[in-house]
Amino acid sequence: MGRIAGRFARLEPRRRARAFVLGLLSDLPRKNCWTLAEHAGDATPYGLQHLLSRARWDADAVRDDIRGFVVEHLHHEDAVLVVDETGDLKKGTHTVGVQRQYTGTAGRIENSPVAVYLAYSTPLGHAAIDRELYLPRSWTEDTARCRAAGIPDSVAFATKPALAARMIGRALDAGVCASWVAGDEVYGGNPHLRTALEQRQVGYVLAVACDHQITTRAGTFRADALVKKLPKRAWQKLSAGAGAKGHRFYDWALADLADDRPGHHQLLVRRNRCTGELAFYRCYSATQVPLSTLVRVAGRRWTVEETFQSGKGLAGLDEHQVRRWASWHGWVTVAMIAHAFLAVVRADEHARHPKPEGLIPLTWNEIQRLFIALVVRLVHGVTHRLDWSHWRRRHQAQSQASHYQRQAAQT
Repeated sequence: MGRIAGRFARLEPRRRARAFVLGLLSDLPRKNCWTLAEHAGDATPYGLQHLLSRARWDADAVRDDIRGFVVEHLHHEDAVLVVDETGDLKKGTHTVGVQRQYTGTAGRIENSPVAVYLAYSTPLGHAAIDRELYLPRSWTEDTARCRAAGIPDSVAFATKPALAARMIGRALDAGVCASWVAGDEVYGGNPHLRTALEQRQVGYVLAVACDHQITTRAGTFRADALVKKLPKRAWQKLSAGAGAKGHRFYDWALADLADDRPGHHQLLVRRNRCTGELAFYRCYSATQVPLSTLVRVAGRRWTVEETFQSGKGLAGLDEHQVRRWASWHGWVTVAMIAHAFLAVVRADEHARHPKPEGLIPLTWNEIQRLFIALVVRLVHGVTHRLDWSHWRRRHQAQSQASHYQRQAAQT
């Protein structure tokens, strides 16, 4: 918190931001402005709501501080930037960016806003270092709706790969040392993102669909059709990295692509050793690299999934109940602070005690439990709890009366 203190114009919002982070790191079953304010000892949630919506602080500057903090503590020569999107299931139509769209959170089309995140992943650990809210055309083409949600007039429609390119460019311009970018099919199938990375001579291992068109010296083929032409000797058994149950071994093959542009362009194929299921990756590197390097980068993509899981499960990344542009960025940025703290503490503890005798290394969840028990645990009196019960019920009664009045007016 001392690192970001200068981003706040006044002492009050800085203190509230600290209470906000501690609340997100707590074991509250639900994390929103009401529960966080009660946990912090406030009489009402208005202070935390003010922090998100109207207080003077620079969320983008804090985001840059988070990036610097994460890179400083997790720096490694094998760093990979991983890009992916995630959605937060919401009801209604007023939450900024919400519409019925596919989200991996539910695995289907649901009513949700979707955001693209950039994670910094190294053998030491991983954490989100940037975020961009995806605004569908149903929003950007509705000026009144955008203004009601506080979206700046300068914000225009941008695809998810374009948002990814924007975040990657910010990280590289800020001096983040990462030689590789990984991502799923949404990003691998976009030629503009691939070209932008090649112009910076940043290598990538980006997933593509089975029907992705691949051009070789023998002609143009679908990715799954090209695999059938590979000889048996092209396949090698390699680990994509250690998982919860040990190393994740797959069969891998590599095919060169016909491309006149500088660098090396290849198709990487992964085959499940049990089911035979195939996955395809479009690869680029400025210089020739071995197959094991491409496999390592491809295997690192899963760390962004763990970033989402721990960010949502431990730091309340998806539990926001906000509607406006500034509030969304405020909540997500503060949640990124809490998650970055856990990631850095975990990496530091693993470096201090790499193989504790008879124990597994400290996990995300155990670090949070210890932090809650030793640092965050706050005790408020009975009066405070009863006052909050009274406030909640009074507010809910007012909301109920408003709903009934609106319903009566409509009928």
